[in-house]
Amino acid sequence: MTVTRDPAPSGATPPTIAQLAELAGVSVATVSKVVNGRSEVAAETRAHIERLIQEHGYRRQKRRANPSGLLELVFDELEGAYEMEIIKGVEQVAREHRLAVVLSELQGRHTPGRGWIEDVLARRPAGVIAVFSGLTAEQRDQLDTRDIPLVLVDPTGDPGHQVPSVGAGNWSGGLSATRHLLELGHRRIAVITGPAHALAGRARLDGYRAAMDTAGVPVDPELVREGDFHVEAGLAHARELLRLPHPPTAVFAANDWQAVGVYQAANELGWRIPDDLSVIGFDDLPLARWVTPALTTVRQPLTEMAAAATGMVVALAQGEPLPRNRLELATDLVLRASTAPPPKVSGKPS
Repeated sequence: MTVTRDPAPSGATPPTIAQLAELAGVSVATVSKVVNGRSEVAAETRAHIERLIQEHGYRRQKRRANPSGLLELVFDELEGAYEMEIIKGVEQVAREHRLAVVLSELQGRHTPGRGWIEDVLARRPAGVIAVFSGLTAEQRDQLDTRDIPLVLVDPTGDPGHQVPSVGAGNWSGGLSATRHLLELGHRRIAVITGPAHALAGRARLDGYRAAMDTAGVPVDPELVREGDFHVEAGLAHARELLRLPHPPTAVFAANDWQAVGVYQAANELGWRIPDDLSVIGFDDLPLARWVTPALTTVRQPLTEMAAAATGMVVALAQGEPLPRNRLELATDLVLRASTAPPPKVSGKPS
């Protein structure tokens, strides 16, 4: 049985892309690709969507004007060293292509609000780089329909294959950090993780667990604490950990800022680093070299990650295909003065 549809009556409100997607039984992204003349849609699907466009009177938007000479760089928050390393990497590549960089801050949120996307669309940037944050499906579609490429850096969740992204070897970094402490002789190793929603934090915790399991050392749940990548979390958790009846002899902080919080707690309670307590961080921010003692940490190549993401955005803006959508750069263990073999007698220093 063949079903025919009458063309949309004169004066009827044209459907949206989302409504066309529902009628066609496909994703919004698929309809968007057809509307914008992109090729990566099966011929049968494309023909079906084109028929619906004609039947329902969908009005194609005029192609956008040439993009401005801008790159949009958006952070969940702007606090200091982590963000500066990212900005340096973006700027390096942007200068080569005579692009200016616009910074946006989401004030701690990990998804932009409606006002942000409206401002971005008005600026018509050559591309968007989102750091430790992500966009809603609707916001991604709004960028896609205007041919504004999006690349994620250090994404909070799994971006899948739809959105290009650049990250670091967080699991291997967590593994190497914990393995270093185990090789020094530590067995009661605490970990202060990142927030549960952060993919990087979960991967670093998984690396910690893998190292402990491989060494045959049980993980004490009391020594696993969920942080939020801020100094205050490291301080609060370290105070509690060091007051336990059987405190840890080492702490793996899932970023350098939380490691600084551990330093502060140790100082308050009279613990010496590394004589009484070994501490290891993650990121290798500039501050890691200047705290006392200098911090052993896992280097995350933030500047290189940002530069790679910018290169991906520029390539997409120029219509070039990417060799792969997910790029993961290696991490390295940087040995300094904050780790040593455990004390012969563990516990509160006398």
